[in-house]
Amino acid sequence: MAPTSPTAFQPSARARRWLASLCVALAVPFSAAWAQVQMPNDGSGSFQLDAEAQRWLNDAVARAQQTAGMPLRMEVSVGALDSRLRLAPCARVEPHIPVGTRLWGRTRLGLRCVDGNARWNVFLPITIKAYGPAWVLRDNVLPGQTLTEADAVQVEADWAADNSPVLADTEQWVGLAASRALVGGQPLRQSMVKPPQMFAAGTQVRVMAGGPGFQIAAEGQALTAGVLGQMVRVRMDNGKITSGTVLDARTVQVEM
Repeated sequence: MAPTSPTAFQPSARARRWLASLCVALAVPFSAAWAQVQMPNDGSGSFQLDAEAQRWLNDAVARAQQTAGMPLRMEVSVGALDSRLRLAPCARVEPHIPVGTRLWGRTRLGLRCVDGNARWNVFLPITIKAYGPAWVLRDNVLPGQTLTEADAVQVEADWAADNSPVLADTEQWVGLAASRALVGGQPLRQSMVKPPQMFAAGTQVRVMAGGPGFQIAAEGQALTAGVLGQMVRVRMDNGKITSGTVLDARTVQVEM
């Protein structure tokens, strides 16, 4: 059976709903009790921001997870603001998601003072991890090598560690080729695989064409390399050049 073209976590529709729920949760201001904490002029208030942001993000993720039923195990870790910052006292801090920010992997959260003598806006580094089942390579793989189910084992991995979507199902990668040299221990992702080359330019191939109730076959020579599922140009025995889809190592299908 020919492998299907790789589909993957884009994130998936369910993941997008989870991310939307997280955005809603993040739109809720810090709790009133925390928001009233005054930040000393010596800058030590930034550490309070870091700690409260961690607690608040944990709560936001928990609420989003309950709402969207995300099947992944989510973790959020908060970095630290620049220790040189001297933030003016603020009665109310409001978190916000910077324009263009993706709540996935290494990202950031905006914090702005909306009730204070001096308005300020800072950005707090955060990391959102999403642990779920993934297929991890057992050993190194050479470029162009066709992958089999024996090449990987299913374990838990961080889906958000890379921008390329995880290939969570075997049919998404078994029978495809490594797009580059791969290292053992890596979770398989969409950027790591490609349809395999079935034949080289110059190969004699069978060209199939048909319609309702009939099918014809003829011989031709491939003018370009044939990649599974992709178009290839073929010169027929009569000299005519046509294009069709590569079905296997010997067959090209022409639409009529």
